[in-house]
Amino acid sequence: VQLQASGGGLVQAGGSLRLSCATSERTIGRVTVAWFRQAPGKEREFVAALSGSNHRAYYGDSVRGRFTISRDNAKNTVYLQMNSLQPEDTAVYSCAAGNVILSTISYARGYHSWGQGTQVTVSS
Repeated sequence: VQLQASGGGLVQAGGSLRLSCATSERTIGRVTVAWFRQAPGKEREFVAALSGSNHRAYYGDSVRGRFTISRDNAKNTVYLQMNSLQPEDTAVYSCAAGNVILSTISYARGYHSWGQGTQVTVSS
C-alpha cells in the first residue's frame, strides 16, 4: 500500500487543520489506517486509527475529543480532522496502514506501510 500524507501547515492555537492520507489500495476499507506523530526529541505517538476489521475509530488520550479520523472509500483516502489545536500538537504527522489486530492498534510496529510525514505547527 502506498500512502501520501498532506494537509499540514501553520495554524494558531485553537485553530483547525485537516490532514489527508491518500492510498493506492482499493481495499482501504479492509485494512487499518492510523495516524502517528513525532515531535522533535520525543518518541512517536499514536494519534488515531480506523480499524479495518470492526470499522471503529480509536484515539490517543491526548487527542480524544478534539481529533476525528474518517475514511472516504470512494477516494481511497483517510482524513484526520484536528480541532482545538494546541502548541503541544506540533509534530510531524504520518499515516500508516496494515492488518493490525485490535490489541496492538496503537503500536507503530504493527503497520507495514508508511507515508511520508506532513508538518503541523501550532503557534501560541
